[in-house]
Amino acid sequence: MRLRAPASRRFAFLLALVAGLAATPASAPAAYDRATDREAAHGHAPPCPASVPYTSGEYGYTTFRIPAALQVPGGALLAFAEGRRDSAADDGDIDLVLRRSFDGGCTWQPLQLVADAGKDTVGNPVPVVDPRSGDIVLVTCRTIGGATKRQVTSGKVAASVRRVYVQRSADGGATWSPQRDITDAVKPPDWRWYAVGPGHGAALRQGPHRGRLLVPANHSAGKTGRSGAHSLYSDDGGHTWRIGYVSRSAGGPLALNESTLTELPDGTVYINARDHDRTADGTRADAYSADGGLTLSVPFRPQPHLTGPTVQGSVLHVLGPPWRSPLLYSGPSDPDRRLRMQVRTSDDGGRSWRPVLSVSQDPAGYSDLVQTGVGRVGLLYETGPRSSHHTIRFTPLPPDALSSW
Repeated sequence: MRLRAPASRRFAFLLALVAGLAATPASAPAAYDRATDREAAHGHAPPCPASVPYTSGEYGYTTFRIPAALQVPGGALLAFAEGRRDSAADDGDIDLVLRRSFDGGCTWQPLQLVADAGKDTVGNPVPVVDPRSGDIVLVTCRTIGGATKRQVTSGKVAASVRRVYVQRSADGGATWSPQRDITDAVKPPDWRWYAVGPGHGAALRQGPHRGRLLVPANHSAGKTGRSGAHSLYSDDGGHTWRIGYVSRSAGGPLALNESTLTELPDGTVYINARDHDRTADGTRADAYSADGGLTLSVPFRPQPHLTGPTVQGSVLHVLGPPWRSPLLYSGPSDPDRRLRMQVRTSDDGGRSWRPVLSVSQDPAGYSDLVQTGVGRVGLLYETGPRSSHHTIRFTPLPPDALSSW
C-alpha cells in the first residue's frame, strides 16, 4: 500500500487520491445503468452490497456508536466507532475502535483498538488525511476522572476534565501514535463541554489555505450554558492546532451542537449543524466561511429544508465528473423520530435541499458520508430493526441514485 509519492509529485498525487481516485470495490451487482457504465469506462467496478462492520455485543462491547469514515488514498476504507463497554450511554468506559476494509467495504478486517482511556470516555472521532504527508490525522475528545457530560455542563466538575486529543497513522491506519493532548491550544477556559465532529474532517484543496486541515466542533459557553459551533484548523499537517470561526449563536437564538463541514467547488466552506432549539424552522442550521474556516462569511441560520429529528448529520461535496459531483447530506428523515435514513442533495451550495435516496425505513441515527472512488460514495450509519444502536452499517450508494443527482 503506497501512502507517499515521490517528493516532487506527492502533494498533487495525494490531492487527487483524496478526491476519490483510489479504492476499487471487488464485486458488482447484476445490472447497472448509464452512470455505472461511465464508471466502468474509467476502470472502476460498481460497489458491492451493504456490510455491517459493527454489531452490538461483539468484541466485548455492549454497543457501538458514533461512526466516522475515511478513504485512505490508495489504501483502505476506514470505519471508526465508539466501543461502549457497559451500556449504550454516552458516559462511562468508552474506547475508540476501528475496522478497515481493503475491498471497498465488502469485508472488514478484525477490530483494532485505537484509543483506550481506561474507565473514562474517549470518542467523537474526526479523521482526515493530511495531503502533504499522506498521514491520517485523528482528532478526538476525552472526559477524564469518571465525569459525566451533565457534570461538566452544569459546573459540578472542572471544565478541564473535558479534553481534546490528536493521533496520527503513517501506515494507512494499521498502527497509531499515542494520543497527544491539544486542549490548551483549542479550548478557552470558559468553555465547559467540548466535542469535535463527529464524522470526517476536511483537507482544503483550493486557494491560499490549500492543504489546511479543518475540523468541525461545538462547545458550551460557561456563563450561559448554551452551546455553539466552532472549528479547529491546522496549517502544518495536524501538528499544531488553533481555533477558527466561533459561531455567534452561543447565548443567542440557536443552540448549535454536533456539526459537519465540506469544501465547495469555489473554495467556500459549508458548515451544517444540529440545532437543539427546535423551532418551526426545523432542527438544523448552516453557515459559510470564505477564508478557510477562520471566520464565518455567512453566520448560522436555520435550515428549514432539512426535515428530521434532533440528531447528528453529515455533509460531503463529492469530487468527480460533472454528472456526479453533488453536495450531499445524510440523516434520518422522519420529523420526530430517528427513523428512515435518507440522502439529500443541494443544487445551490446548501441553500435548499431535496431528497434523492431513501436508504432505509428502519431506525437510524448518526451517519458519515465518504467518497470511495471517482464520483462514488458510501454511507456509514447507525441502524437496526428495532433500535438504531443495534449495528453500524456501511452502504455503497447505488449507481442509479448517482445518476439522478
